[in-house]
Amino acid sequence: MKTLVYIICYLIYPFSFLVPRSKKQLAFGSYRGSFSDNSKYLFIYLVEHHPELQLCWLSMNRQTVQKVRTLGLPAYWVLSPIGVWRALRAKYWFVNSYSSDIMYCLSGGATIVNLWHGVGLKRCEFNIKDGTLAERFVKKTFRERFYHPESFKRPEYLASSTPFQSTMFASAFRIPLERCLGTGYPRNAILQKPKEEVLAFVRKYEPKETLQLIVRCSKYEKVYIYMPTWRDSQKNVFAQQMDLRVLSEVLKKQNAILLLKPHPNTIVDSIYQADNIVLVDRTVDIYGVLPFTDVLITDYSSILYDYILMLEKQVILYLYDYEEYVRDRDFYYPFAENVVGRQVKTFDDLVRVIDLQDYKMEEEDRKRILAKFWGNTKDKDSCKEIKEKVLC
Repeated sequence: MKTLVYIICYLIYPFSFLVPRSKKQLAFGSYRGSFSDNSKYLFIYLVEHHPELQLCWLSMNRQTVQKVRTLGLPAYWVLSPIGVWRALRAKYWFVNSYSSDIMYCLSGGATIVNLWHGVGLKRCEFNIKDGTLAERFVKKTFRERFYHPESFKRPEYLASSTPFQSTMFASAFRIPLERCLGTGYPRNAILQKPKEEVLAFVRKYEPKETLQLIVRCSKYEKVYIYMPTWRDSQKNVFAQQMDLRVLSEVLKKQNAILLLKPHPNTIVDSIYQADNIVLVDRTVDIYGVLPFTDVLITDYSSILYDYILMLEKQVILYLYDYEEYVRDRDFYYPFAENVVGRQVKTFDDLVRVIDLQDYKMEEEDRKRILAKFWGNTKDKDSCKEIKEKVLC
């Protein structure tokens, strides 16, 4: 059945080049049919500031469509007649990963603007040398090409930050360096807004669960959040190398709470939860919550670079599987030279650092990493920049 669906897709794809596309029509989508990440924030910005444009959110998920419509925003199920038509008529497609964020077989002739999902060190796409994704990006097997055509369709533009990052992305996506926009990312604007503005945004555009989580966090003196990256092996990273019962007792002494936010791709089974240990619901957009946290616990995730844009925040890097991880996923740049934060490699050290609150960051280190990964883009209005550079 899956093969038949893909064959139909390939038959449809050439016809998507025949429909005249309008520069005034813009389509937006995100991975797994969600309403999320950079395309979400750019979409909301353009809806609010540019009524002259014809915008729509397209999704394979009917619940997502209903959710976006409830917010008073234009959205369509991409398989409906009007959804297909809007996808075919839109000259510009704004996505977070690939054209499959909307629908690959309708993308012929569209200008794909890949907003991606953050800066970082890990090799991605065609920079990958080995590991689980090598079949696709190194060996480029027929099976991978057949079932993942979106990975081989080059975007016309890619959102990036500094030349340091643009160089990496240009080779990863096999596009000219000048197509890397150097604008920063729309989702980061909310991290640098006053908390009153963040709350106003959350009340207007986020589900009630997000506001409830923020209110819950406000009852504690300190808020930690654990956001590890996705492992190619899809491990349950919370069940390994972390005794949440022990952490809970340490946090109680500080009147602190720990939020657990798995990567969307991570498999999560039953997790220990307590009053001060909370597994964040997948429906919650964590970017509206991050300004109300104090300490990020992460590993090799690009969330590190977004988080340090909030200058008063601290970071703990929990690197319990460093040697194993780098065997599966190599870094484009040396890891130690391009991260900031208190590094620990064992759970006992993690507990000790949290217990002593021994994680204050050297501000000179923060400034160095900010300059390298963000430069002056941290002060730009990325949504406005993208609009001006793409819709010229």
